[in-house]
Amino acid sequence: MCNMTLEETGGDHSSERMESVAKALEEVLSSALPQGCITVGVYEAAKSLNADPDNVVLCLLATDDEEDVALQIHFTLIQAFCCENDINILRVSNTRRLAEILGGVKPGGEPMDLHCVLVTSPQSSPWKDPALSKVNRFCRDSRCLDQWVPVINLPDR
Repeated sequence: MCNMTLEETGGDHSSERMESVAKALEEVLSSALPQGCITVGVYEAAKSLNADPDNVVLCLLATDDEEDVALQIHFTLIQAFCCENDINILRVSNTRRLAEILGGVKPGGEPMDLHCVLVTSPQSSPWKDPALSKVNRFCRDSRCLDQWVPVINLPDR
C-alpha cells in the first residue's frame, strides 16, 4: 500500500530525505559490519543469496562501472532474484565512501569488490534497527513511484 504525501514524493524535501536515507544507510552498514552481517563481492553475494535468501535484508549495487557489460548482466540477475525474494535493493554511488565505511580491504590486504554488498540478519535474533527501517521504507516508497532500484549517493565526509 502506497500512502505518500506530496512532501514525501518530491519537491524541496527530496534532497533532505535523500541525505537522511544516506545517513541511515551508513548507520546500517556501520552496525552490521562488527556483527559479521556484511557480504561483499558479486560472486560471494550470489552464493549467499542462493544459500539463504531469507537472511538477506538489503542488497546494494554500485553505480560506478556502468560500462562493464558482464557486470551489468550480473546486476540484472541479482536484481531479479532480489525482487523475486522481496529483498530491498539500492544502487549506491560513491564506492570510495562505501569502502571507507566497510574498511576497504579484505584481511589479506587486497581491495574489496564493492560492486555488490549484502546486509544480512544477525544469526542470534531478527534485526530491529530504526536506520534499517528507514532505508526499507525508502525502498518501499520508491517502488510505489515505479523506481524499483533507487540510487543513493553516499556523501563524502
